[in-house]
Amino acid sequence: MIQLQPYIQRFERSPFYDPSISPWALLQKLPHVLSRYQEQLDDSYNIQGEAWIHASAKIEPGVMLKGPMVIGPNCFIGAHAYLRGGVFLDENVSIGPGCEIKSSILFSGTAAAHFNFVGDSVVGSHVNFEAGALTANHYNEREDKRIFITHEGVRKDTGVIKFGALIGDRSRLGANAVLSPGTILAPETIVGRLELVEQNPITKS
Repeated sequence: MIQLQPYIQRFERSPFYDPSISPWALLQKLPHVLSRYQEQLDDSYNIQGEAWIHASAKIEPGVMLKGPMVIGPNCFIGAHAYLRGGVFLDENVSIGPGCEIKSSILFSGTAAAHFNFVGDSVVGSHVNFEAGALTANHYNEREDKRIFITHEGVRKDTGVIKFGALIGDRSRLGANAVLSPGTILAPETIVGRLELVEQNPITKS
């Protein structure tokens, strides 16, 4: 069983804390969990449809928000970003212009520079995405769409066909890097520019 706490220190203090839940199971429950969490928020949050936005957050023109979602204190979302499918931005998260965030959790101090895609992923604190870096969340090219992870040398079927990555605290993704579906990055991992991370290649029978 993979646990989130060793990868993300703030997970234990988050509204999602469950010591036994896998990241892909958490993401499947995320819209429901967010809807319940919104009921606990105070009047420091402004409500726009299903999006609860802290009064200190800055949203530039042209941003599209499709909830449920919570945008925390001092977040920044650049022009023409697109957030959808259940999104949680912890405090001080920066989403640059033209980014797309889909069904994901981004913890405090994380930044996506611009033109990034973060899909079906759990991202730790103080993670940095340089321009164009992305998490792929689906195997378009494979007949078998199941997503596997490799954890402590053991390959495991997640049982889902959409899961991007679990990214540990303080990791760094270089410009135009790609994390293949099911990527698990330990805290402080550095992914080089233009690097492809493929932890679960097709196995030959």
